[in-house]
Amino acid sequence: MTSSHIPRPRRVRALAATALTAGVLAVGVLAAPAAYAAQSDNGGAARDPGDSTAALRASIADGPAKNVILLIGDGMGDSEITVARNYQYGAGGKLPGIDALPLTGQYTTYSLYKDGANKGKPDYVPDSAATGSAWSTGTKTYDNAISVDIDGKPQATLLELARANGLRTGDVSTAEIQDATPAVEVAHVASRSCYGPETAACGDDALEKGGLGSISEQLLDARPDVTLGGGSTSFTQKAKAGAWKDKTLFDQASARGYQVVGDAAGLGGVTKADQDSPLLGLFTPGNFPTRYASTTATVGGADAAPVTCTPNPARLSTDLSLKALTNKAISLLDKPSGPGFFLQVEGASIDKRDHSADACGQIGETVDLDEAVRAALDFAEKDGNTLVIVTADHAHTSQIVDSTPPATLSTALTTADGTVMKVAYGTAAAGGSQQHTGTQLRIAGYGPGAANVVGLTDQSDTFFTIANALSLQRDVAALSAGAKVTLPDTTLAPGEPFELTLKGFNGDRQVTGVIESDPVDLPRTDVLGGSARIAGTAPTEFGAHTITITGAQSAKQVVLAVTVTADGEPAAGAGTGGGTGTGAAGGSGSAASAGLASTGSVIAPVLVAGLLLALVGYLLVSRARRRAARILVGEVTHS
Repeated sequence: MTSSHIPRPRRVRALAATALTAGVLAVGVLAAPAAYAAQSDNGGAARDPGDSTAALRASIADGPAKNVILLIGDGMGDSEITVARNYQYGAGGKLPGIDALPLTGQYTTYSLYKDGANKGKPDYVPDSAATGSAWSTGTKTYDNAISVDIDGKPQATLLELARANGLRTGDVSTAEIQDATPAVEVAHVASRSCYGPETAACGDDALEKGGLGSISEQLLDARPDVTLGGGSTSFTQKAKAGAWKDKTLFDQASARGYQVVGDAAGLGGVTKADQDSPLLGLFTPGNFPTRYASTTATVGGADAAPVTCTPNPARLSTDLSLKALTNKAISLLDKPSGPGFFLQVEGASIDKRDHSADACGQIGETVDLDEAVRAALDFAEKDGNTLVIVTADHAHTSQIVDSTPPATLSTALTTADGTVMKVAYGTAAAGGSQQHTGTQLRIAGYGPGAANVVGLTDQSDTFFTIANALSLQRDVAALSAGAKVTLPDTTLAPGEPFELTLKGFNGDRQVTGVIESDPVDLPRTDVLGGSARIAGTAPTEFGAHTITITGAQSAKQVVLAVTVTADGEPAAGAGTGGGTGTGAAGGSGSAASAGLASTGSVIAPVLVAGLLLALVGYLLVSRARRRAARILVGEVTHS
């Protein structure tokens, strides 16, 4: 959307916001020696020496927003941001993306205890599963949980709600796409390690145990328009239950209409991604290789010669960088004349390299994320109706220190300033995993609704900031309240194929069905844009039957009455035509009918009785006619 399309009040604010950040947004790599020549002067190190009051006021744009892009630096605390800025741009420099957002706040990140005496009380140092669940659902939970509450109840995610509201959706990460941060938008499991159907950790969440399935299986059910990341290994596993039992998840994805790509050439060939043909791009078996080669800290390491980070020869090509994936996702999701979109983007290995006390690794991943933020901001500035939020899930270990710690890990780096920065890791011994920390984190925003990140908020507030910015209806039952099921002809012959047409199941991603009187299960079916078609076969038993369709997410039920006759024709006087069923959420829904569709628990028995009487009459008349015919040809027998 160009600025001429922005409603006039917002257009004024958007232009003012652009003016505020114009200088910052153009920042690149600084020429450090020349830039810092005057830092010792009075005001020489000031970043914004003028009065920014008017510009800041003008940067506040009212919602709603058409689009939201949420960018997450996993493990990116203030220390990790500072380490990357100092190294890449110098102490007085600016990260072109992360430091460019005009509205900044802080948020708390604690998780909750799942059980025991402290159930529901704060756990001060969280993991990525609990923190991601907080912003994706608005519900705090326990470490290890993916978008379920402390009692294991699934909580609707931003991506699921955005899709239910007709928006386009995307999920991008440099980690395995089953990793905690990307998973919190598409799955609901008790254990974050439930990657695929062959993963033992799935427990009761496994399909064969009646659960929703592994993270990879639930991703296919969630059906984002665009999914990009690593983790192809889990998709080689085979389903253990359901319609695709014994098929790999790659086979299942193709059968369900996904465009599956695994390299840059394949990604470059994709020009459209939507609910009919969503994109699943998995470019590595596991996590993406990092931008910079590793430089693991050692005890006393900061006393050694300082290092300069070097490119990682195993890094993917630049057309698969996080910036490139972000641009690709935006280009596929953005429809100027259509619905908006919600996109989550994660720079995953800031955390992973911090765990390994790898300063260069975490720096490169922070720079990669910053480039993706810059790409998102470039789009948002041009669009004028996009909220961009940049934050992290939890803080981490790395600290900039003055002198080499005597007993813990450290490393020294030569920065863009030409001086030495010492970085220490003190929460695990050599070879161990450095720990998360429990400090509050930066959250920053740009665009309509960004003012809601200012001040001190909680991680769970981010869910409401985004949901409100997109005006999301959060009641999925209400979104499916007007669902209907139609059948062209409700009188069928035994074993006759039929096809149901479903509309209005907007709050659902899948529906299930059953022919009650047999009973025979109809295939679990994907709902695309609130609509679906389900094929089935009529029962062989003559008489009245009911078909019940249930929304998997909304619990909306629609009941349709059908009759099976010998020749598939209605009994005399029974009427002809198709049926349309509607129903209520969460119960044995009633059906408003044309022809023979049920209209409720009171009317249905009357209709069934009437149909049975009509059928008996039809059979008696038919028998009398056959007897008369046999008498005419002399073939009558005596009983």
